[in-house]
This record gives sequence, structure tokens and C-alpha cells, in this order.
Amino acid sequence: MQDIDIFAINLKFACATRRSISQICREIGINRQQFNRYIGGEARPSAHNVARIARFFGLSAEDFALPAKQFEARMTRPDRDRSDAGLLLEGFPGDIAGLRRHIGYYQTYHVSLSWPGLVVCSCARIYEEAGSIRVKSIERIRDPANEIQQFSKYVGLVTLWRNRIFIAERSIGREPMLAQTILLPFEVHQRVYLRGTTMGVSWRKENLPYASRMIWRSLGEQPDLRQMLSRCGVLSFGSRHLPQTVRAFLDTPDAELLSIPTEY
Repeated sequence: MQDIDIFAINLKFACATRRSISQICREIGINRQQFNRYIGGEARPSAHNVARIARFFGLSAEDFALPAKQFEARMTRPDRDRSDAGLLLEGFPGDIAGLRRHIGYYQTYHVSLSWPGLVVCSCARIYEEAGSIRVKSIERIRDPANEIQQFSKYVGLVTLWRNRIFIAERSIGREPMLAQTILLPFEVHQRVYLRGTTMGVSWRKENLPYASRMIWRSLGEQPDLRQMLSRCGVLSFGSRHLPQTVRAFLDTPDAELLSIPTEY
């Protein structure tokens, strides 16, 4: 069997583990028509694109040259001992039973370096899939004063260790960004808010790193998705759309937004 056929067979199997080819192409940043040629065995991607495809599936480029049966085993039982990075993956999902009570949709709030003095309201979903607890987030910003419209999507993993929820996310796009969030689980008599901190980079301030308080408001597992998305944007601390609990958590002297100035 020719190498190009082996690659196509393995790629087809890998794609079957995801929801759609369109989603895969969007997240990798590869043209759909060209990607279809790879799957059909009509063309072989460049070494650069093989590396991008492999990275998307959490594999190495060499894995796609394995015989089909070995490749399937690698996909379903990744060899996490191949590098020290495997130790990081072993940290997910942690206490999966403890995480399941946090599954659902959330409205999230934090103060961003990109919009000083304002609160960024976004939405997120924590869900279980293939033995992992995952997260998807959407950030939609409309800023008419600065003629800015921003729509960002994030995907990530969630784990629970020592009674703390750790979330690692990356944005979807050609120039992805990484973000990390640590939240306190629900308390015995409080199942609405998850409080914690988030760390990321600003979109408008030369990609400066920053850290700030973050609070998630639970909306349950079947909210009105259209209404949830409509709430996304930047809010003033006096906005009637900002819950009092959120305002009190974010608008205090202790909730200082931390960043690194450019002169460093």
C-alpha cells in the first residue's frame, strides 16, 4: 500500500472521531476542498500541514504513517509516555464525579485589560465527552464607540483537583491564544456561582498578559441559548444587566486587574 493511501486511511479514521469535517478545517485553518483531497488520497499535504493536522488530533506527524490498526490503537489509547507533556494530559479530568455536578451552561464575567473599567460578559458550556470534561466558550464584543465587533470561540479541558476547578482553553483561529482559569466549586448551599481568577492576554493592548477575578453564573443544562448569547458584550458596573453578586465580586479594591507594563 502506498504511503499516500496509508495517510488517507488514517486521516479518515481520525476525522470520524470528530463532529464534522467542516469543524476540523475551521479549527486547523485548512481549505475544505484541499482537505477533502487529503482524505480521498488524491493529494498528500506538505510536511507543515501534516504537522498541523497531527497537532490538532494530539498526535505526532509520524503517527499518520503507522499501519491502520496501530494508528487506531494510538488514537483510542494515546501513548502518553512519549514525552513529558503526557504528564499534563494525565491531570485531566481529575475527579470526574466531582466535576459532573458542574456540567451545564454559564454566563461568565471578568474585567479585561482591553476594556478598562468595564466587565466582559461571555458564555460557556461545561460538558462530558469521551471520558473527558470539556469546555466551549464564546466571547462576543460590540463596541460601537471604537467601531469594534469581536467574536471569539474557545475550546478546552476541565479538571478538578484538591477542591479546585482548573480550566485550560485555547481560541479557535489562525493565531490561537491560550487562557487559564481557576474556580472554586459550588458550595453546599450555593449552586449558582463559581468564583475564581483568570489569566490571559489582551486583544487590544499589544497582547499584554493580565490576570483578573472571574465569576461564572450557572444557567442550568437547558437555558435559552439565544438569550444567553444576547447578554454577551461589555458592561459598565452600573449596568442593570450585571447581577449584584457579580458586581460585588468584581468591583472591590481587592479585585485589582494585574498586568505587565510594556517597559518591562
